[in-house]
Amino acid sequence: MYLAKIVFHIICGDSSKQQFDEQLRLISAEDQSNAIEKASNLGLNEEVHFANNNNNPVHWKFIGVSELIRLDNLEDGSEIYSSVKVKKNPESFINSVKLRYERINLMSFQES
Repeated sequence: MYLAKIVFHIICGDSSKQQFDEQLRLISAEDQSNAIEKASNLGLNEEVHFANNNNNPVHWKFIGVSELIRLDNLEDGSEIYSSVKVKKNPESFINSVKLRYERINLMSFQES
């Protein structure tokens, strides 16, 4: 089993706003070569063209598989992905993580 990061470029009309979608996908494959091929095919098959609510053309363009991690033993609490990032405004980042954490806790409490 592999964890693949599949990256799409979202192109919306004439917008100068550059958007990218990074998706983590589980890929069942015998080896790295097959995993890359399967992940790439997923990305290519999920390229789409459509018109948004403002009737502007939107194109999800597959960029590539930017990361591939082999998952050997999946057990409760196993780390499957880690990424270290440098932030210019650490307080803002910490606050946004805490807010998301609180929302998740609130949603899980409401579902119980």
